[in-house]
Amino acid sequence: MSLDRVNKACARLGIKPGERFLAVRISTATLRFYRSGALVKSYGISTSRQPPSNVRNSLGTPRGLHEIAERIGAGQPPGMVFKSRTSTGRHFSEIENSDAETNLITSRILWLRGLEPGVNSGGEVDTYSRYIYIHGTNHEDRIGEPLSAGCVLMRNLEIVELFEEVRNGDLVWIED
Repeated sequence: MSLDRVNKACARLGIKPGERFLAVRISTATLRFYRSGALVKSYGISTSRQPPSNVRNSLGTPRGLHEIAERIGAGQPPGMVFKSRTSTGRHFSEIENSDAETNLITSRILWLRGLEPGVNSGGEVDTYSRYIYIHGTNHEDRIGEPLSAGCVLMRNLEIVELFEEVRNGDLVWIED
């Protein structure tokens, strides 16, 4: 179970688990939201087209214990496109076809920071400097398929819902 692994990782790192916690399982394409140890909701997600990896330029979804470092996009309408973590002022349906074929960052951004030195923090394995996010996508119909360049993708209304429930510092566990 993810909670056992998280508690062990927290004990090893001297981190006190908080009330809220996200568990991402790559193999089942699910993200589970827990509050006070109880499952609140499970969401379908997509992760990387490449195999999971913590290494810079691998385009793989990083494993291990992370925290939400930054929450970006509060108050923006669902489907809003972000570039460099800034709203473009355009909904993904307004983006030209050639750009819309790529996976756009939409609705909300939960920017992750790795907490395990040498695993997902620091040097060539730093999740934060890789710009790994949990975010919305313009390809909601493909949720469940390997789709991203390392990020965790969610449906737009679901990332908005989750965004309202989590805070900076909440833990995120990512596993195969």
